[in-house]
Amino acid sequence: MAPSTNTAQQKLAESTSAVPSSTAAQQSDNVAHALAGAGGGLFSMALTYPLITLSTRAQVESKRAQSSTLKAARRILRSEGLPGLYAGLESALFGISVTNFVYYYWYEWTRSFFEKAALKSGRASKKLTTIESMIAGAIAGSATVLITNPIWVVNTRMTARKSESEEQVLPGAKPAKAPSTIGTLLALIRDEGPARLFAGVMPALVLVINPILQYTVFEQLKNMLEKKRRVTPTDAFYLGALGKLLATSITYPYITVKSRMHVAGKDGPKEDMFTTFRNIIREEGYAGLYGGIGPKVTQSVITAAFLFAFKDALYTLTVNARKKIALGRK
Repeated sequence: MAPSTNTAQQKLAESTSAVPSSTAAQQSDNVAHALAGAGGGLFSMALTYPLITLSTRAQVESKRAQSSTLKAARRILRSEGLPGLYAGLESALFGISVTNFVYYYWYEWTRSFFEKAALKSGRASKKLTTIESMIAGAIAGSATVLITNPIWVVNTRMTARKSESEEQVLPGAKPAKAPSTIGTLLALIRDEGPARLFAGVMPALVLVINPILQYTVFEQLKNMLEKKRRVTPTDAFYLGALGKLLATSITYPYITVKSRMHVAGKDGPKEDMFTTFRNIIREEGYAGLYGGIGPKVTQSVITAAFLFAFKDALYTLTVNARKKIALGRK
């Protein structure tokens, strides 16, 4: 038999051995990836949340968008104290956990589908192509947006709430206590109706391109590196950061528009995505679409870097724990 044929069959055998042997095993692996993604997202979000607060305030408060990040941080600390930098943290941690769980579950489900299709077609490698990575990201991202948009509407409302100090509070009086996550949710439904929980869903769906770009860059760079050596959590840290830097820089105007639509109150006009775009450009210029981009890009890159590093480590722990449990039952 020709050497090239032997090599192709060897590669096919190696690829086949890496694919879970049953639907139950594949389902378990998908859940392991989803749990690892949720845990990684939770840890990375907790580490970088003050940057999210600064970015969101700059996105929705156009008059303050031109102030430096340091000045914005000082203003929040002066008027609201340290808790002001963590407004909405509870809903954000819940939101990122659900978001990442849903995203990684659907991403791994779609990924396994393409891998099995590659094996059936006789392709030597089961690695996803660029197009397959983008399709997997689009499916996972769209499912995630539709399921989790209400969580992020509530979180943006809490994060962007205006300070109750200075002009609104009499000297010696205490500022009004910030509403809880549940309180914000109930007030939004009561005052504006359940439909407001899906405000900004259109730009959010457009922003599905963000993780598509991020994970496509990550996967392709990872595949290139794996040809030379094993990918470590440190490698994943840097590759994740690079992918997120590119994705967030390209899609940031849609992030701004989504935040503006999230905080549009019941008394204001219910603008669609394109109207919001036009109004921002007309009133603030194109720079208005990039308000708060500094802290946002910094936060996104750090979060993505830690997410990929944490996810790889948590996935390994989850798989090892599953193996120990399986061995213990025998």
